[in-house]
Amino acid sequence: MGRCCFYAAGTLSLLLLVTSVTLLVARVFQKAVDRAVEKNVVLRNGTEVFHSWEKPPLPVYTQFYFFNVTNPEEILHGERPLLEEVGPYTYREIRNKTNIQFGDNGTTVSAVSNKAYVFERNQSVGDPKVDLIRTLNIPALTAMEWTRNPLLRDIIEAVLKTYDQKLFVTHTVHDLLWGYKDELLSLIHVFRPNISSYFGLFYEKNGTNDGDYVFLTGEDSYLNFTKIVEWNGKTSLDWWAADKCNMINGTDGDSFHPLITKDEVLYVFPSDFCRSVYITFSDYESIEGLPAFRYKVPAEILANTSENAGFCLPKGNCLGSGVLNVSVCKNGAPIIMSFPHFYQADERFISAIRGLHPNKEDHETFVDINPLTGIILRAAKRFQINIYVQKLDDFIETGDIRTMVFPVMYLNESVLIDKETASRLKSVINTTLIVTNIPYIIMALGVFFGFIFTWLACRGQGSMDEGTADERAPLIRT
Repeated sequence: MGRCCFYAAGTLSLLLLVTSVTLLVARVFQKAVDRAVEKNVVLRNGTEVFHSWEKPPLPVYTQFYFFNVTNPEEILHGERPLLEEVGPYTYREIRNKTNIQFGDNGTTVSAVSNKAYVFERNQSVGDPKVDLIRTLNIPALTAMEWTRNPLLRDIIEAVLKTYDQKLFVTHTVHDLLWGYKDELLSLIHVFRPNISSYFGLFYEKNGTNDGDYVFLTGEDSYLNFTKIVEWNGKTSLDWWAADKCNMINGTDGDSFHPLITKDEVLYVFPSDFCRSVYITFSDYESIEGLPAFRYKVPAEILANTSENAGFCLPKGNCLGSGVLNVSVCKNGAPIIMSFPHFYQADERFISAIRGLHPNKEDHETFVDINPLTGIILRAAKRFQINIYVQKLDDFIETGDIRTMVFPVMYLNESVLIDKETASRLKSVINTTLIVTNIPYIIMALGVFFGFIFTWLACRGQGSMDEGTADERAPLIRT
């Protein structure tokens, strides 16, 4: 009986160990989980994945910070601006996709992404309809830029002389964000109806959408899940000087494909940035007990390199690292995009302004993604709106102002998974962990029976050494 147990334990241990190693090498259970994820993470009408894409369940908040100008007269005499950061003014975003239509073969889906903002007083420093901000007169500066167009030059010069325009104006936070009727633009509108009478940094962006999208559903490949193939009827942009700069790459940033590896480079097309950007793996994170890969926007995105030469307009006119001239897609307004406080930008942009303090914690853009599902667990999209200013001899309003990139405001659009959603996701991930760890469980059993085999072997040897006196006696006695 003992000998049978001995051989059985040894055989079973060997079989279990060989089986576990074979399963690990062949990644049988991991592949089974991957296939299940690939099959289920597809945009199909009526599924949970579809409903989460149509109406994102996670709360999104946007915090607006303004730079209040404290020394306007000194700036006009050539001194450095002294800015005071005022904020946050926090708004909860309400997002949903409408006008959804699936393609005939189910591999594409078209939709518009609606976005509305609801003010959150308890998360803000004040009342946006009351608080005043002194900032650049962006309509006037834009009109000055329009004088480069011979058809508008005479009209605008006459209007600027008629109205006593100042380079700095004071408006409420609400008006600067959502729009106010500007007297200069109103007069230009009479001659050019395509130019709106209203100005606001987010004018007509509350309760509206940024255009028509066509997405891939992921039906043909999980790597194509929610990837953009068309925006406003175009498969590529036409603003920039190089074809690769005009490419529409990646998703809209609300979702990513599942089964992400840290070696991947992920692409996002934020339409307000007027170009596609890529994000790279930075670190491992844990949010509400869920594993995540942190991806961030690298400094190379806005670096002054040959790779980014196509974004310099006019051709060869690069402002420097850390800024992007987007006037080409903002109706000619001299708008320059950057990260908040010129984070990761050339030092000369920071030193030209007093009151800026760039730092990674407050000003870096990142996204924490669960690598198995591609679900965003935490994210922060941060960018700054600046105006390019310079002294213009034809316009006395500019005084002796220095040539610089002048900060106006920045925003922090953030999302964090709630505990209830995290708990549901955790149960799914734990189930997959159990399945993928089956080979290790089998290996542990193999090791366990190996110990039994070893114990039985040692016990058997001990029994042989401790036999009776007759058993230990020699067979031939002399």
